[in-house]
Amino acid sequence: MSGIIEQERYTCAIGALQSVVAIPKAVPILHSGPGCGDMIQGFFERSTGYAGGSTSPCTNFTEKEVVFGGIDRLRQIITNTYKVLDTDLQVVLTGCTAGIVGDDVDSLVQEFQDAGKPIVSVETAGFKASNFEAHSLVVNGIIEQYVSLFEYSNESRSEANTVNLFASIPYQDPFWKGNLAEYKRLLAGIGLKANVLFGPQSEGVLEWQSIPRANFNILISPWYGKPVVDKLKNRYQQDYTWFPHIPIGANETERFLKQVLAFALEQGANIEEKKALEFIKQESDAYYEEIDNLATFLLEFRYGLPSHVHILHDAGYVAALSKFLLHEVGIVPKEQFIVDNTPEKFQEQIRRDLNSTSDKREIPLYFEPDAGKAQNIIRGLHHKGRGIIIGSGWDKELAKEKDYDFLSAAVPTPYRLVLTTNYAGFTGGLRVIEDIYHNVLATYR
Repeated sequence: MSGIIEQERYTCAIGALQSVVAIPKAVPILHSGPGCGDMIQGFFERSTGYAGGSTSPCTNFTEKEVVFGGIDRLRQIITNTYKVLDTDLQVVLTGCTAGIVGDDVDSLVQEFQDAGKPIVSVETAGFKASNFEAHSLVVNGIIEQYVSLFEYSNESRSEANTVNLFASIPYQDPFWKGNLAEYKRLLAGIGLKANVLFGPQSEGVLEWQSIPRANFNILISPWYGKPVVDKLKNRYQQDYTWFPHIPIGANETERFLKQVLAFALEQGANIEEKKALEFIKQESDAYYEEIDNLATFLLEFRYGLPSHVHILHDAGYVAALSKFLLHEVGIVPKEQFIVDNTPEKFQEQIRRDLNSTSDKREIPLYFEPDAGKAQNIIRGLHHKGRGIIIGSGWDKELAKEKDYDFLSAAVPTPYRLVLTTNYAGFTGGLRVIEDIYHNVLATYR
């Protein structure tokens, strides 16, 4: 066995540079070879932000640095970056070469920290973790080395109705901007102010500085991000409520909001419960009004619509879309494929979450980081009726082979432009329906 992965739908640890790019006016500095930034840009596309991908400052490790070390080069790059770019935060990320050579990056960064510069160092050698795991490393690094500087001016848990939200991983989730905006809107609707920390809805480093003041934390994830909320619980005694997948559509969004509402009241938040429940009902009613409007369309095209689905995505989307499509769209989940390289210790709880979707049948689930193998499994399946594949752009040709419909909803996404679209929440559920049936009608026979 060669151990080669044909279609990896995630990157190595240095891919977490995109988590830095997603913080307004934060800049990643790569202590790595010259190809690392290009590789990340090529995978995520349209993701340069303020200074990401191939535009990230980089030491461009060569044979010279491998032999003699690259600390002097890194010192020069950091110094020049402060001269050239107007930054609020710099995060130094190490690549494989720096990890092998053993440069003492932490001590160098400490020199700049001692001089009052807002800078953080995180070890992200590619052979140590995936970008799913490295996202938490970066967030925790910022908390330890930057947010901690403002603890003296922040009384822990002093804002009863403020929460820190940890959900979509920037850029790894194509819909991260829209999802975070929708979470923020929904949480405001039940009376909570959410620090989303990333993207245009964030106040940048000012919002990060206020992390200790939040009453509690919300984690929307099957596994990634868990180390962050665990750290905050230990450091600031902030408890957290954990929703194991993305809430899509009415059923799961109602359940998510009611779970958060109950937890907020337990934590002493100053919320009018009746008013919050009225907001949830209004959102739900508006959603079902649109669903009612679908009746004529579904009746007219019922023989040409997909009856079953295969999803190739990360664990949060596989569970979320399976539940939504079965219960609110009527598309039956068949074999599902989680391609995020989920750590083994989380796999059983994710399997239970998916199988809670239906009490009539078990949904076949594969944890397969090699999406090429997942595609081969689908090639060998023979289900009656018309199917649809939801995955990355790499799955488009597979859908064509199977004569299935196709929806691009995962990275890499070369056949789709996503700006602020959301799949989370009530509105996200409606958007999923629009996207599926738009593609179906485009190929209607």
